[in-house]
Amino acid sequence: MKSGQHTISGNWASLLLPVEADDSIEFSKLGVEIDILIDAKVDGIYSNGTAGEFHNQTEEEFDRIQLMLAERCRKAGMLFIIGACQPDPMIMLNRVRSAATLAPAAIQVILPDWWPLTDGEAIDYLNRAFEIANGIPLILYNPPHAKRVLSPKELGAILAGAPGVVGVKLADGDANWYVETRKHLSGVSLFVPGHHLATGIREGVAAGAFSNVACLSPRGAQRWTDLMQTNIDAAIETEQRICKFMAQHIVPFRQKSGYSNAALDKLLCAIGNWGPVSTRLRFPYRWIGEDEAQRLRAVAKQELGDIMI
Repeated sequence: MKSGQHTISGNWASLLLPVEADDSIEFSKLGVEIDILIDAKVDGIYSNGTAGEFHNQTEEEFDRIQLMLAERCRKAGMLFIIGACQPDPMIMLNRVRSAATLAPAAIQVILPDWWPLTDGEAIDYLNRAFEIANGIPLILYNPPHAKRVLSPKELGAILAGAPGVVGVKLADGDANWYVETRKHLSGVSLFVPGHHLATGIREGVAAGAFSNVACLSPRGAQRWTDLMQTNIDAAIETEQRICKFMAQHIVPFRQKSGYSNAALDKLLCAIGNWGPVSTRLRFPYRWIGEDEAQRLRAVAKQELGDIMI
């Protein structure tokens, strides 16, 4: 970490699931992937975000994934965050309890997702989760597809009553969103979408990103994140090219064909071709073909040569 940054900050790389044709998780490949991310010297590794398909695992698989991540990261001195996310509140609290035994830097949670919580219910839930986490801080993941997408003012009100939450992963917005965020969420570590990180840093809002750019290239994303500390203008220029690539070549798979965000993240990983993870998702979700990854690899190398390293 750079001096002056939040304790949890920077470029966090997602652990993606290597899924076999029979829908099993290939744990030997998962271990190779973790080692590659450690060797890339990212600021940290996090498990069980959307790209990690947290919504589509058994509890036995959850425990095995987190134990593998924790053991390898501890041995290497790598920071790690465990995602205990699960739409079912009781299962999620059990995941928090299990994650806490592995002493991660933080535990990521979502708000229960079958029926949206009121502010009071959200505060109660987050406080219960923090109690179960045994002093390990929480990161709240509030994605754009959540049942209730919280505004900066709503988030500020909830977090005021839930001091165990030290950070929030969320989508950013326009200039007004940044004004509201500075007003209501100062002192909270905010994690914006990876391809908007330079803007978030420039605006004085973002602590870092659980990064889709790291899905494309963990080394390239780390170099870009480091650049933000020394030359923000150059980092913004890189961001503009990243956003153009995403808008032209990646987002249409969701907008026009209905693929999930996890499918897009795995496509980015396959385009980057840095590890043993294919585009395959677990049933019943459909994935984007490897041929698209091969086609877009040449495009990415041409347009994002400083990232594709």
